[in-house]
Amino acid sequence: MKKIAAVVGPIVVMIMLVPFLAALMVTAIAGPAVGQELKAIACAGSLPASGSWRPPFQQGYSLTSGYGMRFHPIDHQWKLHTGQDLVSQPSAGPVVAATSGTVVSAGAMAGYGNAIVLQHFGGIRTLYGHLASIAAKIAPGVSVAIGQVLGVEGSTGASTGNHLHFEVIVGAKPIDPVPFMLDHGAPLNGQSIAPTSPTPATLATPAVEGGIGFPLPPPGTPRRSSLTNPPLIIPAQIKSLYLAAASRYQMPWTLLAGIGMEESGHGRNNTASSVGALGLMQFMPATWASMGVDGNGDGRADIRGDADSIYSAANYLTKSGVTKGPDGVRAAIFTYNHADWYVNDVLYYATAYGGGTVLGDPTDCGAGNGDPNLPPLTNGRVKTVLTWAQGHVGDPYVFGAGGPNAWDCSSFTQAAYARIHITMPRTAGAQRDWLAAGNGFRVRLGAEKPGDLIFSDSYLGPNAIGHVAMVWDPAAQTTIEAHDAANGVGHFSYRGGPSHHIFEIWRVGNVADNPSRTA
Repeated sequence: MKKIAAVVGPIVVMIMLVPFLAALMVTAIAGPAVGQELKAIACAGSLPASGSWRPPFQQGYSLTSGYGMRFHPIDHQWKLHTGQDLVSQPSAGPVVAATSGTVVSAGAMAGYGNAIVLQHFGGIRTLYGHLASIAAKIAPGVSVAIGQVLGVEGSTGASTGNHLHFEVIVGAKPIDPVPFMLDHGAPLNGQSIAPTSPTPATLATPAVEGGIGFPLPPPGTPRRSSLTNPPLIIPAQIKSLYLAAASRYQMPWTLLAGIGMEESGHGRNNTASSVGALGLMQFMPATWASMGVDGNGDGRADIRGDADSIYSAANYLTKSGVTKGPDGVRAAIFTYNHADWYVNDVLYYATAYGGGTVLGDPTDCGAGNGDPNLPPLTNGRVKTVLTWAQGHVGDPYVFGAGGPNAWDCSSFTQAAYARIHITMPRTAGAQRDWLAAGNGFRVRLGAEKPGDLIFSDSYLGPNAIGHVAMVWDPAAQTTIEAHDAANGVGHFSYRGGPSHHIFEIWRVGNVADNPSRTA
């Protein structure tokens, strides 16, 4: 993943500078406190599961009795509550594996009722208690995948109502699941989490950050041309252009092939249309004026040139939001030609040519321009975020990792803000959209403050945000971020950042998942 700038200095030098930078940080954020925390605006639908851990529910839930000493409601004595109780909303729901593992036991367990214990890597076990029922084939020795349904939440054993007793055991000692899950990129914050997607190895193309990606949506109805015109063989030189343009703009080549088939039969009929559209991908001259790009490197964008036409179609689709979930794919195709049958024809042909995975985040944060009237984060909350981030300088960068000691750019930002009970989406692009939906506001270069987020284009091509970093020292224009595999987590420069196709700075408002919880 290409990042926004070069490293300021070796990690050894950075360690020596920590006391200075810590003092600088405190000075930079000092100032009067701002108002009360506001309820964060959540993105539509369930957040996608990501990383190697996830909450043990797919549905939304509330946290009730936590880890620690309590007066037992049945035994009527003080004793250690060794887990976290979670209650599905609005009613009992399925319980899923928090990470991949092997079943140690499954059945009746004293006090826990119907319970399952899973063994994971590193001597970690998880326990799921009070289940109403245990799923078929869940038995000792069976391997389970992250997100696999284990059973249904219930009230068996020593229980006073439907809930899941979720326990994490390290070695032989139960520990508090809340900080453990937070450290592993899966905060127990009550938000619904979608069923876990297939692993990157099972996808047609590499997945985006954290294993997030989604298949091209299937065609629907109505259809028109594809009902009578079967998909044609793609000429080799045209297919090579589809592949090259798809690589440049990071999208399935089959989607470009679907448009090429629908528009001109891959160039077999690319004469001017009855409405004046030109070229293999049939652009109107007015659209070409803003979307046409030079695909073959000859210094000009020729509406009739095959390479320029195909690259421009990829440019158009990505600018129209093709990476923003299945609905974004359909909307981008609709923008290309305003007809539902056209969208379904293109998807039919794309599927016939092999389909593929869109490198995007299915989280739908909608559109917006942020809320400039939001109060900024309090000084104490910013300090909490940056102090945690500073504590991870030197950690490795691993694409798709979600902690606790390895990160990619967006999981690092997500984990830092989770320390103050703010749950951002998993990918850089979705984080920016989450801010734009009303959880933050954009600031100009030169007005940034510590903790602000810098978004830029990167591995997803010139039209999509692919990287995020946190401002560390505005005066020196330095960040703290998970930079890349060569440099890991550290401090870097964003001087020259505006030379990127996308370079945006956003400030997080003083929001929280639950305003009653303070950092």
